Amino acid sequence: QVQLVESGGGLVQAGGRLRLACATSGSTARINTMAWYRQSPGKQRELVARLWRTGSTDYADSVQGRFAISGDDAKDTLYLQMNSLKPEDTAVYYCYAQSFLGADYWGPGTQVTVSS
Repeated sequence: QVQLVESGGGLVQAGGRLRLACATSGSTARINTMAWYRQSPGKQRELVARLWRTGSTDYADSVQGRFAISGDDAKDTLYLQMNSLKPEDTAVYYCYAQSFLGADYWGPGTQVTVSS
């Protein structure tokens, strides 16, 4: 089992920045990939950024160049640095992990609100 807990959400003005953190615990050695997803009211949950154990990353087109995903193995923490925030980035952000066997794990989410 893997446990995920997000932190760092909040209210920020457009153009501002936030850094989300996802603390992991449990069987973290079984994790193959981690990612950040987000969901706005009335919309489907969407992938924001993904980090593979190899170190490669993927980003949604809407955040490319503004957001950066990274991991700190020593702290068992995943980060999402969000710069140049826009009102359309407002959402609940979820931390996600998948094991090598395909098991999915989700955090409870953290609210990010960007005011115009």
